[in-house]
Amino acid sequence: MAGSLDGKIALVTGATNGIGRATARELARRGARVLLVARDRARGEATAAEIRAVSGGRSPDLLLAELSSQSEVRRLAQEVRERTPRLDLLVNNAGAIFADREVSADGLEMTFALNHLAYFLLTLELLPLLEEGSTSRIVNVSSMAHERGAIDFDDLQNERRYWMWRAYRQSKLANVLFTRELARRLGGRGVSTNALHPGVIASGFGRNGRGVFSRLVALGAPFLASPERGARTTLHVATAPELQGITGRYFSDCREKTPSRAARDDDAALRLWQISENLTAPSTRLPPT
Repeated sequence: MAGSLDGKIALVTGATNGIGRATARELARRGARVLLVARDRARGEATAAEIRAVSGGRSPDLLLAELSSQSEVRRLAQEVRERTPRLDLLVNNAGAIFADREVSADGLEMTFALNHLAYFLLTLELLPLLEEGSTSRIVNVSSMAHERGAIDFDDLQNERRYWMWRAYRQSKLANVLFTRELARRLGGRGVSTNALHPGVIASGFGRNGRGVFSRLVALGAPFLASPERGARTTLHVATAPELQGITGRYFSDCREKTPSRAARDDDAALRLWQISENLTAPSTRLPPT
């Protein structure tokens, strides 16, 4: 996928803000057909207009979905299947942090539902399309926050005690564990998957909350890196020719990095996978291999 991406088909979630927007724009500029997944139509159309301007007038596909809802993820996947016979690249980027505990349409804690289960379910739903591509890639945007995370299997939904950073760190650790187990299960199937930390970026992250936290995020934004800089690692993992066939790894600042010890726990990765299958059933299931 080096240089020109002419003929490639890429889907990017969280494509109307920050890293997702910068990623989608650059993929399109390099010639890929981009499917934008957005929650808000107005923002989606604004991003689509930007992309047309940098891609010689080519229009991206705009798809709307609330990814914290499993029925919405399945509907989105069906719409993607109707629009394209294959995918070469899936960038799971959408995510958020919630100052207060909220629950999704499925009754699940929102951080876990959006930041982890949406990655899990959408990936498995779209896997047949990825297998139709030639050496396709799945890119899971995680965070260095995973390094301080722990998977509390006795309280995955943060019902006993909720703290936004605890929930967020757990979800980002889940991204890396999911990547690890998915890579194991996909061995020999021509689809690679890797996770990454994009950097501390000035974007819409954290502004969905209320009160002091959202104000602090807004005040700190001018001192953070730009979304374009943050997208560099995402684009590197998505397109670098030297990463062809590399799978199950974690990257930061465009280099491979060893994730936390908790993120290398194969037993935890398998257990999380099994729980995620149960929470999203019925879903596409991969053999244990």
